[in-house]
Amino acid sequence: MSTSDERSTRTIRWLQVYSALMTIALVVLFVRSGTATDGVIRARGLIIEDAAGRERILIGAPVPEAANRVRTDEARVREVWGPRFPDAYMDYYQDYSHETTGLLILSEDGFDRLVVGDPVPDPNIGRRIAPSTGMVINDHEGFERTGYGLKPIEGRYRVSLGLDTDRIEEGLLLTLDDDGLHGVTVGTGANGIFLGSAPAGHGWTGLAEEFQGPLVRRDGEIVHKVNLAAGN
Repeated sequence: MSTSDERSTRTIRWLQVYSALMTIALVVLFVRSGTATDGVIRARGLIIEDAAGRERILIGAPVPEAANRVRTDEARVREVWGPRFPDAYMDYYQDYSHETTGLLILSEDGFDRLVVGDPVPDPNIGRRIAPSTGMVINDHEGFERTGYGLKPIEGRYRVSLGLDTDRIEEGLLLTLDDDGLHGVTVGTGANGIFLGSAPAGHGWTGLAEEFQGPLVRRDGEIVHKVNLAAGN
């Protein structure tokens, strides 16, 4: 019995060693199969899940689809965002872009929280005036609160940094446009202060002449301006 037990023990140990060697070999083969000859791992996309199995980080070109992502689930969009907007919202939503090439971080509930990409997705309240390469940070309900991006517009570039209010409006916007617009806008909608410079006839000032200085609007009308470019 002693000899038989020793033989069984040796057999088990040999099988354990064999199993370990086979495991190592399979891991090496798996890694090599997903690795280029230059040692760089190549993939179309990657999904990182949390401990509960929820999709939390998407990386790809473009980022892969995720079942937990609100933006690409029309039923959840209709449920969580639809009631905040007019009935036509869901019709407009069909044309929004949700893709990005880069990195996207989701909340536990599946809302987009941070995006770094080219281009970043449209806000969930409307399409961008042009594709934006940069970064977007959203609140816990997926509404954009700040973003930094570079946009191509009619053969030129515009770089901007925006900070949005809880009413989904831009509260502060720093803009530099190749067309000559350089400035900061503080305020929302038709009520705000512009401090900067713009060429003659620019839509942001609504002035026929070149402008440099502060400009104040109330209800869409200019109520105060100091145009240093004109010597006023």
